[in-house]
Amino acid sequence: MKKKSNLKKEQEKNDFFKKVYDVAKKIPYGKVTTYGHIAEACGIKSSARTVGWAMNGCGHDIPAHRVVNRYGALTGKIHFGDPNLMEDLLRSEGIEFDEKGCVKLDKHLWVPGSKRKRKR
Repeated sequence: MKKKSNLKKEQEKNDFFKKVYDVAKKIPYGKVTTYGHIAEACGIKSSARTVGWAMNGCGHDIPAHRVVNRYGALTGKIHFGDPNLMEDLLRSEGIEFDEKGCVKLDKHLWVPGSKRKRKR
């Protein structure tokens, strides 16, 4: 039997992971966000690495391929089985890459909670 403190830590981790997944599900088609932006949206700006762990263990209903590092690099691609799958999925959504193989964040970055005015 686990001690109460271990149970509490496990519950906190599960709650944080749920928040991560809820944010990730909102990433629009054709956009990406960063581990850090998700961490900040979940209330713990310094937890970008924990967001990475959460994304590593997420289900198929989470668009994990839309989460990149702060430079737009596909650091999570090793968890997709095929090392080209993450890039292929992003390219299929029209996402463009620079000469270093990073997502063009100036064009495709989505920041959770940001409100953009629509053109009329």
